[in-house]
Amino acid sequence: MKFARKPRPPSALQLAMDTGNPALIEAVEQSRKLLHRKALTAALASATPIPGLDMAVDAALLSRLIPQISTNFGLSDDQIARLSPAKRDKVQNTVNMLGGVLIGKLITKDVILRAAKALGMRLTAQQASKYVPIAGQAVAAALGYATLRYLGEQHLRDCVRVAHEAGIVLPIGYARD
Repeated sequence: MKFARKPRPPSALQLAMDTGNPALIEAVEQSRKLLHRKALTAALASATPIPGLDMAVDAALLSRLIPQISTNFGLSDDQIARLSPAKRDKVQNTVNMLGGVLIGKLITKDVILRAAKALGMRLTAQQASKYVPIAGQAVAAALGYATLRYLGEQHLRDCVRVAHEAGIVLPIGYARD
């Protein structure tokens, strides 16, 4: 008996390409480079055999990464506050409709930890694997990398959808239509 797999959601890059907006594509590419570097740092922290260190590092990395990604899309809390009231309402309505829970919000470590708890099983396996010498640390590093990449990619998809639907003009430095 075969089980049907849930189809994977489109990646942030696929969503950006579907819009045909070169500025969105460039914002995704730049954000992914940043995400990759932060995920490597998370993997290194996860490989250390000190329980709890990786969670603290992940929270610190995400509390900086999420606002940086939002800024690339013109969706940081400061950028949204500078929009006209009509445009700000459109962004807020789009966020509410599409469910971008971290867009335009002040990101704290508590908010990040709550988001990470959605991946509870993966994080529990990551912590448990630290007690298995060498192979366990490799598994913990891989899970640390994957966890940060997953959360970052999810935020990237939210940013692409909101920026496109709300008609956000991306910050200077990104390609224009």
